[in-house]
Amino acid sequence: MSLYVPRPRVSLRDWCEWTGNSWDKVQAVVGRSFRQPAAYEDAYTMAATAVLRLIRQYNIDPRNVGQLALGTESSKDNSAGAVIVRGMVDRELERLGLPRLSRQLEVPEFKHACLGGVYALKSALRYVAFDANGRQAIVVCSDIAAYERGSSGEQTQGAGAVAMLVEAQPKMFEVDLAHAGSASDYRGPDFRKPFLRHFHHEYGQRHRRLHDFPIFSGKYSTFAYLDEVGQATDAMIQRLGMADLDFLNGAGGLFFHRPYHMMPLQALAFIYARALARAPQPHADFRALCEQAGVSPEGVVAECRNTPDLYGEFVRQGAHADAAQDAHPLTTKLSGLVRKSAAFQQLLATRVNLGTDWAMELGNLYTAALPAWIAAGFEQALEDQVEWTNAKLYAIGYGSGDASEAIPLRVVPGWREAAAKIGFRAALAESTDLTREQYEALHDGHDVALDRPPTNQFVIARTGDTYEAAFQDLGVDYYDYAQ
Repeated sequence: MSLYVPRPRVSLRDWCEWTGNSWDKVQAVVGRSFRQPAAYEDAYTMAATAVLRLIRQYNIDPRNVGQLALGTESSKDNSAGAVIVRGMVDRELERLGLPRLSRQLEVPEFKHACLGGVYALKSALRYVAFDANGRQAIVVCSDIAAYERGSSGEQTQGAGAVAMLVEAQPKMFEVDLAHAGSASDYRGPDFRKPFLRHFHHEYGQRHRRLHDFPIFSGKYSTFAYLDEVGQATDAMIQRLGMADLDFLNGAGGLFFHRPYHMMPLQALAFIYARALARAPQPHADFRALCEQAGVSPEGVVAECRNTPDLYGEFVRQGAHADAAQDAHPLTTKLSGLVRKSAAFQQLLATRVNLGTDWAMELGNLYTAALPAWIAAGFEQALEDQVEWTNAKLYAIGYGSGDASEAIPLRVVPGWREAAAKIGFRAALAESTDLTREQYEALHDGHDVALDRPPTNQFVIARTGDTYEAAFQDLGVDYYDYAQ
């Protein structure tokens, strides 16, 4: 694995001072900082930089790569995708005197909100298992999470890319697709990016540049996240043939999609509350916690069987944010108390600790958020000398709209050598804190003079503006590598 994040950094402590928000609350719920892409960066430049780092740090033979899969929801082109990344990487490899990527290279792009990267990974795994004939695949997840200034999502922004090498004999962890759990359901207006919004008069007046701000309703999106993550995890546990509590207690690490720090903790508390309710033998803590929360134990057990039509209810109630209904109200209430329990805090300390602190510096990376946390976990496990060989890990991804994937992983012997080359801490160290004026200008789409020029990364060199009968490149970006 390799990581790239833009150098411009927004300290959330500073942001709280600029906006009058509570630093204590923001730090506890969201994190400590996020990255803001420079004007010369986009999802493709970040992806290409991560892929080039992966190839060089692990001494990969580009001629042996048969698939380059891109997961993103920040595409700028509705036709080409991963091949744009390929073009940048090829030219820099050539300049370095290295061979280009194989001409027999698949270049798919995967889109489903924040889950596109997991779908790209599943494609690469299937390619290596069935089509590769000994060749490898590279998956790169690259995104820019941007929200309007002043919106409830502003503090949950971020940008970055994670690249992963997939091969038949993995050096870091195995992925067990045979026991993975999938879930999806249509949620209507739950976090969408409809192109027509740019042609709406009021929106167009406010955002003259084509900012990729999503249309979302936080309350409704939270209900959707918890429900779908629960459904996918249930499907995985069922395929594993084990009890819910055995799954949690036997995990060497639990990694979730993290739009902000608190969301995975809410998801885990939701899963843990359901695990207590489903215990084969009545769990002593379950009834006591239900009594403290003021909820019916039988009601929580019944909610475990819920397969709600959130969108159907949303439409019937008037399709407005205020109409969003929690499909698991008793479990949600119980989960809030569960998060404060000693047993749950122990679960966090032993199953969710690795990489969490580092991930709080990243912000929301959309498709790259889950793999970035996994990368952070491996590098911290190496630094802390954790004995992780053969540990069972679980990666639980999510994409609004919505869908979820829950996938078992196993740490392989020799993982330390591969983890030592990730470069997570080094990537974080490349940062320049923005002033309020710099942040607001960059956020609003203006070029800003930064303290240091771009180095060791791909950049947008220029954008085409020719629109003639014989030749057209209007809106097409051309890229260079800044040494």
